[in-house]
Amino acid sequence: MTAPVELVGAFRRRRVCWHLAGCLTLLLCAVYMARRHWPAVETGAVRLAVADQGWLLVGATAASGTWAASALAQQGAVTLRLPARRLVAAQFAASAANHVLPAGLGAGALNLRFLMRCGLPACRAAGAVAVKTTAGGLVRLALIAALAPACPGLLSVPHVSPAALAAVLGAAVLLAALLAGPLWPRCRRVVTGVMADIRAVHACPARAAALWGGSLLFALLHSAVVIAVTQAVGLALPPLQVALLYLAASSAAALLPTPGGLGSLDAALAFALTTAGAPASAAASAVIGYRLLTVWLPLLPGLLVLGVLVRRRAL
Repeated sequence: MTAPVELVGAFRRRRVCWHLAGCLTLLLCAVYMARRHWPAVETGAVRLAVADQGWLLVGATAASGTWAASALAQQGAVTLRLPARRLVAAQFAASAANHVLPAGLGAGALNLRFLMRCGLPACRAAGAVAVKTTAGGLVRLALIAALAPACPGLLSVPHVSPAALAAVLGAAVLLAALLAGPLWPRCRRVVTGVMADIRAVHACPARAAALWGGSLLFALLHSAVVIAVTQAVGLALPPLQVALLYLAASSAAALLPTPGGLGSLDAALAFALTTAGAPASAAASAVIGYRLLTVWLPLLPGLLVLGVLVRRRAL
């Protein structure tokens, strides 16, 4: 019995070491980029310090609403009625956990644990988290498609080389071949279970409205935070353009597995704003303000709420 325990402990220690190495690498890259562009970052921080406090309050209000929107979407992804207060608290804690693990794994793992504590089997809880994540991505793409005609020329379709397209197709064929082997029965059972949950959710209009309405509200509130911060620092871009740039930047940053999008979203959003004509200092101010309202200010309270939920065995 001791050998398997030792192996599990060694695996966990190795996984923690890899995670710490990844976070350290990301931190060093962020420090390098900040040092390289320090004049713009410094000017942006100073500009944010004298920004319009009224608009920053609007942004803070919108940021606080994102947790309720996330809770609404998560409730819509399951047919079981979840405890409302603990659900909102879990989303608040998930926003902090999401900045510890890459690619949203922190929030996903916390929501998975919360749903299992509420009585859902592991497979159904994982399906509910996947449904919520997929709905959020589809809503974001739909908003981009809806806003793009109102801002012609703001976004351009990137050129994809034939070699990259061939590599993607090859990877898809390889994945299909792997799934056609021994893994296919297990994958089929998982997909069948998820599709059954999706049909059950959409069979209830209230649950479907909560899923899609919460996902839409979540994306709109995050866009409102960026719009409020750009107005606070005096960035001369129309709100619709700012919203479209944020949605496109956040969608692109989701492809990079960094904790909470830190680094990837910052660079993508700053690049999008400067490409649209904003000065570098104003773009830096907008990014810093957005991160301040959505990450740094709620981080410590979110970790405290996470600790309370763990002590009360809600997670």
